Parts: sequence; C-alpha cells; structure tokens
Amino acid sequence: MQQQLWVVSEIYYPEETSTGYLLTKIAEGLARDQRVRVLCGQPAYSGRGVKAPIHESRNGVEIERCSGTTFPKDNLPLRLVNALTISLSILLKSIVKIKRGDIVLVVTNPPPLPFIIALVCMLKGARFLLLIHDVYPEVLAATGLTSPTSLLSRTVASVNRWLYRRAERVIVLGRDMEALAINKVGNRRDRIVIIPNWADHTEIIPGDRAANSLLNELNLQDKFVMQYAGNMGRTHGLEYVMAAAKSLQNDPRFQFLFIGSGAKKKFVEDQAKDLSNVTVLGNRPRSDQQNFLNACDISIISFVPGMAGVSVPSRMYNVMASGTPIVAIADPHSELALVVLEEKIGWLVAPNDPVALERALREAASDPSRLEELGNRARSAVELKYTLEAINALYSKMITSLNR
Repeated sequence: MQQQLWVVSEIYYPEETSTGYLLTKIAEGLARDQRVRVLCGQPAYSGRGVKAPIHESRNGVEIERCSGTTFPKDNLPLRLVNALTISLSILLKSIVKIKRGDIVLVVTNPPPLPFIIALVCMLKGARFLLLIHDVYPEVLAATGLTSPTSLLSRTVASVNRWLYRRAERVIVLGRDMEALAINKVGNRRDRIVIIPNWADHTEIIPGDRAANSLLNELNLQDKFVMQYAGNMGRTHGLEYVMAAAKSLQNDPRFQFLFIGSGAKKKFVEDQAKDLSNVTVLGNRPRSDQQNFLNACDISIISFVPGMAGVSVPSRMYNVMASGTPIVAIADPHSELALVVLEEKIGWLVAPNDPVALERALREAASDPSRLEELGNRARSAVELKYTLEAINALYSKMITSLNR
C-alpha cells in the first residue's frame, strides 16, 4: 500500500485564521510530491457558520472533516469544550483512516490533539511529526493562567516531554522555540527541525501610502500611523501599547490603529473611549492584507514577558513583505527580536518599558528616510529567506529524510 502523509489540524481551508491558513499551504505544498490527506474540523473561527463538505479534494489534497462544538473561542471554558469535542471526533476517524507506515504531521492546537495522534500512531504503527505552534506549559505561565512551579505546570511539562520524545521530528518555528524544545526531547536533539513561517510576498507588496483606501477612509493620511494588526490575545502585550497611546495623546502627529479580535480587544476598546489618537477596527479578510498592512508607517508586534520560544508571530513575515518597519515589544532572545535586529528592520523594546517604547515611536516618526531604508530591508529579507517556495522546500526535504 502506498505510504500516505496525513496532516491533522483542528482548522483547515476554508479557514483563514493563521493556523488553518498555514496548514493548508503546507499540505498543498507537500502534495506536489506525494499523496497528502487531511483530518480537520469544520470552520469554527473566521469561517464560523460555513458548512464545508465532509469529503473534499482541493489542490491535490484529500480532506476529511470531523464535527465538533463551535462555541465562541474567547470564552476559555467553552474553548476547552471545543478542543475536547473536535479532538475526540478526530480520534475516532484517525483510528479508522491512519494505516501502518503512514506519516502524520500534527499541530499543537488544540492541546489534546497531538497526544491523541501520538497514541493512534503507536497503535497503528505510523510515524508522527509534531509541529509546534505553542509550547506548553510555558504559554500557560506567560499568560498568568498558572505558575511555573504549580502542580498543573509540572504535570503538563511531564506529559509534553513524553510527547516530544516520541515524535519522529519536532518542527519549531524559530531559534528561541528550539531552545525550549531541546529541554523536552532529552537525547533526541537531532530530531528538532527549524522551519519558519513565510510571507505571502506575491500578494503583499509595498504600497503607495497616499493611495491607501483604508487611510483615506479613516482620514488618517496626515497622521503618523502605528498599527497593531492581528490576534489581541492573552499573550500579547497590548497594555504597553495603550500606555504609549495615553502618553502620546497630546501629540497631534500620532495615531494608533488596532485591527483584529481576541480576548484583550475589549480592554483596548475600553481604553480607547477616552483617547482620540486610537482607532479600533475588527478583523479584516486575509484578501485585504495588501491594503491594511500598508495603512501605517510602522507596525507594532507586542508580547507579554516570558513569551520567547513560546510563540513566533506569523504576522511578522507579511508585515515585512509590505515593506513596513517593526517595533517589536518582546524578550531579547525571541525569534521576533532576533529577526528585527539581524535584518535591521526596526526597533526592539522590552516589555514593561513604556519610556523606551515612547522613545522608539518618537524616533521612528522623526526620520522618514530611515523608515524607508528599514522597510526596504524588510522586503529584501522576505524575498531572500521567507517565501512560501523556500519553506515548502524545507518541509519536502524533511519528509524525504524520513525515508532514507
């Protein structure tokens, strides 16, 4: 029987949410060289309400969809219910579908999913590859949901060591994530592979600010616009950005533009009620990225302390593709910080340092020629290192190495 490559993810096409979009592109890239099948759920995030076919073939990939609850994701208990129901549904289907000798690529979201796939692969004689999007229990500690020394953290750390050590390959998105993974794999360090995410560099290019429809719509053409676009989740340091907005509210040059949704969006909206220099918008479709990513002078990507290695922001690469300099609020050894400093494409500010953040923003606004230079470097780095073709080649190389 022909070896099959399975990609297992809670979300997949037609979802445009980050994980679903990324896994779709990875699967379709691998399908050029081999048979690829997907196990996933129904759309539950950006595609909520869409009923996708249970069986579908798209761009060379055979898709099998499972059913689960689709409660609102910003309610943590209901989100856990969603994770459990979709994981159980995928468990039942994977036991039937996965065969001996298959290779299974599974992502870490939702948290129960990779454990289920690891057990199924052990039962069926298949091999599994673990794609790390979030590192547990570190992400729980960083968001304050538990302490690093709690019984919960110790238990989660123990079961994750078991998971990492049974994976044929552990795929991490950055060097900081590799450092955390090394502590979990024991003497199997050679099984860790760094494969970053990429930019949609053909769809997203530097745009003419004067002709930007969003800036015109919001009447912000004469402002220095600082944009935060993406998930406003618990791991993102939006408190620091709002503190800077308050500090700069009497300077008529500056305008903060927030685009997205998440657990901290209400906080941003509540704070913005008293700030004329803050504009808050909801999610915009992925197809509009060329427009909204160019609707600013700089992009802000912000994390709470302790997030180095826990999550690498995929939005960074599309921001770079748009030729926009970045102000990174992050731990200095994070992949985000390393890229910004190595490529010389912006500023690095430590979390909880509002004075440094305000200084960076004022410095950015004072030197348009430097901003242009930083943006050009960002675009060049994407074209050299972070295209979908380059990343697809890394995934194909890894799969090929398994069969040697």
